[in-house]
Amino acid sequence: MPQLSTTRRVCHAASDMFDLVADVERYPEFVPLCQSLTVRKRTKEGAKEVIVADMTIAYKLIRETFTSRVTLDRPNMEILVQYLEGPFRQLNNRWRFRAVEARLCDVDFFIAYEFRSRTLGMLMGAVFDAAFRRFAGAFERRADEVYGAKPA
Repeated sequence: MPQLSTTRRVCHAASDMFDLVADVERYPEFVPLCQSLTVRKRTKEGAKEVIVADMTIAYKLIRETFTSRVTLDRPNMEILVQYLEGPFRQLNNRWRFRAVEARLCDVDFFIAYEFRSRTLGMLMGAVFDAAFRRFAGAFERRADEVYGAKPA
């Protein structure tokens, strides 16, 4: 099963990066392959917020929609994404945000996925791998736009 794990040190507060990743409705504006995202439901589970959302990914003539459960765990500065339905056999995604200084944090990104269809996996596997490798950078660039560019 393909997976990617990376840690990036970014010049933004951990809480700002958490907020940016938690703002799922904005993903179509900057996330690679994300054509649209619709929130089905938002609930609170203690200190955590849970979002159920449909994301449509598109590349050339291929368009697929999948549903995920996103758990926003602000006290632990962690966002967990659990796959519910769609073209994958499984998809797991985790973000962790660790403050280093006031405007400096480490962002841990992990994703593992497997397509349900072998054919779709062969068609989209390389594209997904490349897109997921660009995810962390896309969020860092978005943070620079939203919170201000990195200090010189």
